[in-house]
Amino acid sequence: MKSEYHTPVLLRECIESLQIDPEGVYVDVTFGGGGHSKEILKYLTTGKLYAFDQDPDAATNVIADPRMVFIPQNFGNMQNWLAFHGVTAVNGILADLGVSSHQFDTGERGFSIRFDGPLDMRMNPLQGQTAAEWINEASLEELAKVLGQYGEVEHPMKVARAIHANKPVYSTQALIEAVKGLEGRGKTSQFLAQIFQALRMRE
Repeated sequence: MKSEYHTPVLLRECIESLQIDPEGVYVDVTFGGGGHSKEILKYLTTGKLYAFDQDPDAATNVIADPRMVFIPQNFGNMQNWLAFHGVTAVNGILADLGVSSHQFDTGERGFSIRFDGPLDMRMNPLQGQTAAEWINEASLEELAKVLGQYGEVEHPMKVARAIHANKPVYSTQALIEAVKGLEGRGKTSQFLAQIFQALRMRE
């Protein structure tokens, strides 16, 4: 079943910046819902498109087109995977980095501050440690460092103490409750977004 993704933001601007050669080789390193890839394919004739995404949900959106190769991997290993497919040079690379609206809107992925769900936060839910596992194993100092470094959270040690005191934390709602009252007036969404961002970026 295909995932419901929104139309990519600044789609036209992205495509124009690529200056697509119909016979060229292009890479979409964050395939997601396939919006960018679908648009790139409109401009290719004998060219080729390689699309990466480690999120299993993205595989449900793969486009049935012989000009496209979907690689269900993190693009951090892009060079090796392209070499595996015989590609030594490309004409353009498109990277729409960050968490997608689909991931934010799927509570069970643990990215959302709006929906309760398991505190997962993995781009690939089949690999690596969940945010909950990391939080519940991390020391107070490690937690404060991540909050300050990756989320630019004000008074990270104070926030870390609140989370640490409420261990174990297994859900997004439990995390939100643990830090309740520490945000500035009218800054709840920004405050929570910074904490969630820090946990996503910790590795």
